[in-house]
Amino acid sequence: MDITAAPQPNRENRPASLLDAFERQAGWCERLQAPFMALLMRRAKAHLAAQSTATSLMLEPAGDPVAGLFALRLAGALHDLALQGLAPWAAVWQDPLAADATALDAALAAAFTQQPEQLRRFLASAPQTNEVQRSTVLLPGLLHVAQATGLPVHLIELGASAGLNLWCDRWRHEFGSWAWGDPASPLTLHSEWRGPLPVARQAGLTLAGRSGCDLNPIDIDLPAQCRLLQAYIWPDQPARLVRLRTALAAAAAWNAATGLRIEQADAALYAPRELATPRPGLVTVVFHSVFWQYLPASTRTALRGHIQAALARATPAAPLAWLRYEHPGADAPAELRCHLAPGGEDVLLAQVHSHGSWVDWQAA
Repeated sequence: MDITAAPQPNRENRPASLLDAFERQAGWCERLQAPFMALLMRRAKAHLAAQSTATSLMLEPAGDPVAGLFALRLAGALHDLALQGLAPWAAVWQDPLAADATALDAALAAAFTQQPEQLRRFLASAPQTNEVQRSTVLLPGLLHVAQATGLPVHLIELGASAGLNLWCDRWRHEFGSWAWGDPASPLTLHSEWRGPLPVARQAGLTLAGRSGCDLNPIDIDLPAQCRLLQAYIWPDQPARLVRLRTALAAAAAWNAATGLRIEQADAALYAPRELATPRPGLVTVVFHSVFWQYLPASTRTALRGHIQAALARATPAAPLAWLRYEHPGADAPAELRCHLAPGGEDVLLAQVHSHGSWVDWQAA
C-alpha cells in the first residue's frame, strides 16, 4: 500500500509506537550532543500526537517506526525544505541554536499544511547517506592490505551511495600522531588516532580500479540527488555539511575524468559477478561500511556465501580481501575487520567511531 493511501488515524487509535520512535530518537540525539535535533524530535512528537493529518504522513503499511527510521526521515524532509529556501524552515536551519519550541511548533504546522506532498514524497523514500569521514577508517585498512600484499588495489564498495569513499586515497587524512595523503587535497579529514601506530602508515597505496553498487545510488551530477544527501545532515553538524559539499564537488570532477559510476544493483547479485574473474597482479578489496545491518537476513546469508567462496578461490597472484566497517551489536563500537586470502584469517584491525571521528587500532 502506498504511504499516501494510509488511513488517517484518530486520537484513539493513533499508534503509540510511532510517537515512541520520536522520543527514542530524541534521546539518541541528546547522547550525540545534538540539542536542536533532540528538541525537533520532541516537538514533532507533540505535533504528531495532536494532528491526525500530520500523523498520516508518517505511516507506512508495514512497519516498525524505529526500524523504518521515520523520525530521521521527517527531519530529512524538513531539512530538504530548508535547502530549497522555503519558509519558515530556511530561517530555522540558518540559525538552529536560536530556534525554540514556539518557533519549531509554528514551522511544523506550516510544513504539514503548506508542503504535505513534498513531505510525502520524501518520507516514501529510504534514507540515503554517504559519510565521507568514514574514509578515515577505510584508509588504514587499505594500507594494511597494500603492505601485506605489495600489490595495487582494485576496490569494490557494496552499498556505495554516491561513491565518496571510493576516493579515499584522494583525501588528506590527519590523525594527530600521523598523517597520510596530499596536503593539497580539496578535503582534509581529521580523526583521533588511538592505540599503536599502524605499521603500514608509510606503505604505498595505488588504486588501480574502483567500482561499486547500491540499490538506490546517488547520481552526483543531479542537484536534487545531492540535496537528498545533504538533507540527512543534522543542523547541529554544520562542519559535516561543509565536508559533504566539498567531497561531492571533488568526486563529481573525478567521476567525469575516470568514468566512474555507481551501478544500481543488489549487492548479492553484484558481488559474485565482480568477484568471479581473478585480477592477476592486483589485490581485490571488497568493502562495505554500516551497510550489513540494513540487509534482509536472506541477502546477508547469500552475500556472505559468495564472498567466502571467492576468498577460498583466491591465489597469491590474485589475492582478495574482505574489509568491513560494521557494528557487531547494537551497543558495541563499530569494528574494522579484514580477511585477506589466501592464507589469512579474519582479523580485527580496529574499533572505530560510527562516523570515523576516532580509530582505536588493535592490529599488531
